[in-house]
Amino acid sequence: MKRFGLLLIFGVVFGGLPSALYGQPSAAPPVPAARSGMDLDKLAEEAIEWLAGLIRIDTTNPPGNELAAARYLAEILQREGIRAEVFESAPGRGIVIARLQAGAIPDPSRALLLLGHTDVVGVEPERWSTNPFGGEIRNGYLWGRGALDDKAMVIANLAVLVALKRAGAPLRRDLIFLATGDEETSGEHGIEFAIRQHWEKIAAAFALNEGGRVLVKNGRVHHIGIQTSEKVPVNVEVIASGTAGHSSVPRSDNAIVRLARALTRIAEYEPPVQLLAVTRRYFEGLAAIEDGEAGRWMRALEEPGRTDLAAARLGAMNPVWNAMLRNTISVTLVQAGFRSNVVPAEARATLNLRLLPGESADSLVAELRKRVDDPNVRFEVAAPSRYPAPPSAIDSELFQTIQQVSKQFFPEAAVLPMLSTGATDSAQLRLRNVQAYGLLPFPLTEEDLARIHGDNERIPLDAFRAGLRYLHRVVAEFVGAAKP
Repeated sequence: MKRFGLLLIFGVVFGGLPSALYGQPSAAPPVPAARSGMDLDKLAEEAIEWLAGLIRIDTTNPPGNELAAARYLAEILQREGIRAEVFESAPGRGIVIARLQAGAIPDPSRALLLLGHTDVVGVEPERWSTNPFGGEIRNGYLWGRGALDDKAMVIANLAVLVALKRAGAPLRRDLIFLATGDEETSGEHGIEFAIRQHWEKIAAAFALNEGGRVLVKNGRVHHIGIQTSEKVPVNVEVIASGTAGHSSVPRSDNAIVRLARALTRIAEYEPPVQLLAVTRRYFEGLAAIEDGEAGRWMRALEEPGRTDLAAARLGAMNPVWNAMLRNTISVTLVQAGFRSNVVPAEARATLNLRLLPGESADSLVAELRKRVDDPNVRFEVAAPSRYPAPPSAIDSELFQTIQQVSKQFFPEAAVLPMLSTGATDSAQLRLRNVQAYGLLPFPLTEEDLARIHGDNERIPLDAFRAGLRYLHRVVAEFVGAAKP
């Protein structure tokens, strides 16, 4: 029997979702004043204001500037009577931690951690139709870098904390809020700092973070992906050597040409398909709701002799599916030369590998070295910024709560465990026995999701409102009310 007692105590009427899901200051802006009472609709409008303000804080990483964001969030929490602590991890960088406590003594064995990061990737402003750090609301969207990755999640987490505080109902579990920085690079000044220096403040048995999706197709929520595992990023430098000289005398050992030849051979290689337990569950569940050819090829993944063909067909339909099924290699940076009339002695490129959990970068690089087959091209493997972590369980109480609430909100949608192709701060938590789940709660289309790390990032306001209501129900159901 589902727990609705907490909702009655809160006195909140949870209506249906909207009929239409959506159609650079360096200092923190003023924090909008909070209103009293417990009304999720009003709180959602406040949260939109908070999100716009957070977007206006340029936290491009590097250098980060997350300390300004941490202070901005702390001020909102403190105005609500929630004690918030800001910790500086490096000059100008920092995190914020807050807690709603269930009892006199913190109990990490039952606590739930709500996690998000405030740093963002860089922008090319000339390619945007709005100021990337303007927090502009236009045509039913809130625009700006971080609107989806990951400032909306940070603000939704904060709003849930505020909602529970305003409701005043006693909780059965501690609820912890953590906004980190430095997620877009190594995590050293974010989640690693939080774990290393302040673990006693954030220790929890469960966590909710980014990494999942509530995917909208044809105007309705098609499926909900709950991230239970993720790939591991590793950077590799490919360095070609040649003879330097005057450009008026071409040579056959031009380092740039040699690098181009090596990159072509690398691009022609596709690592083999590997089905993990989580990807098996994901594609099995998705096959049941996918129409036509996509569903047929998903079912063919398990058929002997058809796996590779099925993966190729699915990858052609959706590159994300391809990335879930194998190790991947992307060329992300190329550097060579310093003058147009000088042939350089060296040219280099950066490969970003995304490895399936348990896979070795060394074995993949050995294969690439063999295919390039050039003694004047060398490979240098960087130390990984993330390490393989065990998957989170799909039979835990939190996972089951997400499933139950998802069925209440989106009864026609499949709820599926998912391997994330990108890296998140959940990996470091899983290494410390935290059952961490990725649940980006906002109903979004593929086109919306494609703007993450791209130009003109934005979030539909109706999707934000719906996602906040959904996340609030998940958390409220899980932390519960104390039994009389």
